[in-house]
Amino acid sequence: MAQDTEKTRYSDSELDEFKEIILAKLDEAQKDFELLKSSMSLKDDNGTDDTSPTFKLLEDGSDVLSREETAQLASRQQKFIKHLQDALMRIENKTYGICRATGKLISKERLRIVPHATLSIEAKRQQQ
Repeated sequence: MAQDTEKTRYSDSELDEFKEIILAKLDEAQKDFELLKSSMSLKDDNGTDDTSPTFKLLEDGSDVLSREETAQLASRQQKFIKHLQDALMRIENKTYGICRATGKLISKERLRIVPHATLSIEAKRQQQ
């Protein structure tokens, strides 16, 4: 472990490992984002035209809420994708895994769980 604290950056092979993790997460995130986008634009809804006006009003309100929630999820997913793409850029620049607050390496364990992290656990705790 002492060796980790002396290192100023991750090796190319370590960066490759993180790149694979990020690419897999990015692929999954983009698929989820596409699903959310397509569910927001579905036009073939099972309309309530032939049901009572009261039911239609409730149904419309539910649709609006559902669309807003879906839009929020899509927005969060888009932000997540951007963070993953930024992490890939840091890998290319060989600055990946370096805490932006302390300048020290972020632990591999943290990066495997949160591959787009830019803060070490210590820096994150100080932030709160």
